[in-house]
Amino acid sequence: MSTYLQFAVLGLGLGAVYVGLATGLLLVHRATGIINFAQGAMGMWGAYVFAQLQIDGTLMFPIGQVELGEPGMAVSILLGLLMGLLLGILAHYLVFRPVRHAPVLAQVVVSIGLMVALQALVVIRFGPNNIDVEEIVPQGSIAVLGADLASRELIMAAIMVALAGLVWAYLRFTRTGAATRAASENERGAALMGFSPDRLAGIAVVLSALISTAAVMLGGSITGLNPANYTLMVVPALAVLLVARLESIGIVCVAALALGALQSEIGLLVTKSWWPVWAQSGIDQVVPFVIVMIILFAYGTRLPSRGALQSIRLPDVVIPRIRPVPALILVGTAVAALSLTSGELRFGLTTSLIMTLLALSYVLITGYLGQISLAQLAFAGAAGFTLAKVTMAWGLPFPLAILLCSLVATALGMLVALPAFRIRGAQLAIVTIAAALAIERFVFGNYSLTPPEGNPIASPTLAGINFAVREGRELARLEFSLMALVVVVLAVLLFIRIASGDTGRTFLAVRANERAAASAGINVRMTKLIGFGLSAFIAGLAGCLIGYSHGQLSAESFSVFVGLQILAVAYVGGITSFGGALVAGFIAPLGIVFVLLHQWFEMGNYYALISGIGLIVTAILHPSGIAGAVRQGVGLLAARWRPRDQNGSTAEPPTATTESSERRVPSRVS
Repeated sequence: MSTYLQFAVLGLGLGAVYVGLATGLLLVHRATGIINFAQGAMGMWGAYVFAQLQIDGTLMFPIGQVELGEPGMAVSILLGLLMGLLLGILAHYLVFRPVRHAPVLAQVVVSIGLMVALQALVVIRFGPNNIDVEEIVPQGSIAVLGADLASRELIMAAIMVALAGLVWAYLRFTRTGAATRAASENERGAALMGFSPDRLAGIAVVLSALISTAAVMLGGSITGLNPANYTLMVVPALAVLLVARLESIGIVCVAALALGALQSEIGLLVTKSWWPVWAQSGIDQVVPFVIVMIILFAYGTRLPSRGALQSIRLPDVVIPRIRPVPALILVGTAVAALSLTSGELRFGLTTSLIMTLLALSYVLITGYLGQISLAQLAFAGAAGFTLAKVTMAWGLPFPLAILLCSLVATALGMLVALPAFRIRGAQLAIVTIAAALAIERFVFGNYSLTPPEGNPIASPTLAGINFAVREGRELARLEFSLMALVVVVLAVLLFIRIASGDTGRTFLAVRANERAAASAGINVRMTKLIGFGLSAFIAGLAGCLIGYSHGQLSAESFSVFVGLQILAVAYVGGITSFGGALVAGFIAPLGIVFVLLHQWFEMGNYYALISGIGLIVTAILHPSGIAGAVRQGVGLLAARWRPRDQNGSTAEPPTATTESSERRVPSRVS
């Protein structure tokens, strides 16, 4: 029994980190209504600055550095917190303030863009490997009930609970904190009483950055600092926030410490001989996902929302049409480009085609149906890893293998869609990122299911033709590239048929207003189920092509960070149109633009940084993305050259042209 008590206390150190991150999340949500997915990454930056000062006395900035000699522990802590404070100020004015009254989609993607950018910046400035952090709280032990318990973890938990208590006191007893609470109920009323919602939001974001930085600095002394781990630690913190129903700091503290202790106990249980081997890896990440699911199913429709000053407008949707001549030109250009290139360039073009499929799945589920899914790459990974099993163990031939595996992804997508029956917006984003992380750690990273050396995949063949991606020294065979092009064309035709038909119209109706759609006789639940299933099927096709293109798969092929980068380029390209998916494919990681830039400039980790910044800028300035900007530019030029009538007004184009052109469907929600 003493062993279980010792492990529970050890888990309080991790729970202390959750206290800081979840308290920061609560502050930001209270003041802005935004769920900040970058909370862990924001806390991580100041902690890295602190760690580097302790290692060699270097004060690191995003650009440049200053040598300080041996600053000492106290100075290092103050400088780390100062960096967190400055980051909070910049995040408020450059990222969160411009989208405070934007659609939930824009708010989610800017915080994800900030997460991706900060994680990439940390890798660039401090390296990708785990670094040790000087202990702020010294190790020790105290005897309780005959067991020696770690005093460091107990002190850390006490420090973070005390800081959370100060935040509670700020919200409860100060005039500014009371105004923040009032604004969360009725922002218009707070503004009429003379309070500036922007100033209240800025204070909250800065305080959240400070408490998160303190939490990561303390936690890093136990686990060390790793860019991936602490960035994704926001997922269990989000689970804690939902347990507290986005309101109670007291419940945040209790739930955070309990979750840390529970995960530590699970770490002990998996070492037991009776624990199943297949459940030894990643089970600790399944717990937050289960908690999120339970809370949202139980309270999803009753979770508090924040009063807004105005209605919000979603990006316009483009309903596509099949135009034979432009389609043939586009396909012919792709065939010529694949035929005239070789090696790395052809592989980059082929990867762009595959990434177009992934981006297309985002266009369908998010752009058309309005559901914020962050698990698309997990669906692709499920199909890819299933492909390895059915081709090597069962010998299932192409193309039956790719269809079966895509149906597996479809089933997983429909399963993840179940929470969407009760929730939407940022809460659905929480579910899907928790699901993606759980699948990555528990399935893809489980060595009993996916060996560390990778899962080999048999090469596709059809009618005696070998479609293997490699043969001898040839990096990308033309046969494989053309096969991938055929799959992409078929998937695009499926998308156009869906988007331009009755199903697409029901998607748009649900996207605009679920209650209005239901009153019009649309089965909203079935529509969401179909949307998730179809988008997961398209993502599954992409996952199978990724598997064939790599020859074998590992967990790194479908990590959460790669999925977030794909979301970034999908949004930058244009989340509401096929043209946006095509642009996203070109600029996606390992796509043709990436290959060319890497050859010319050796971009490396800067590509992820550019993707994150591009996502933020696009969400703020032009939600319709590159494709939307091009489309608007073409429309303006066409209007300028359109013939005018005798009164000088612009004449309408002929009816035939109007009917054959793409239609733009605006959406407004309140």
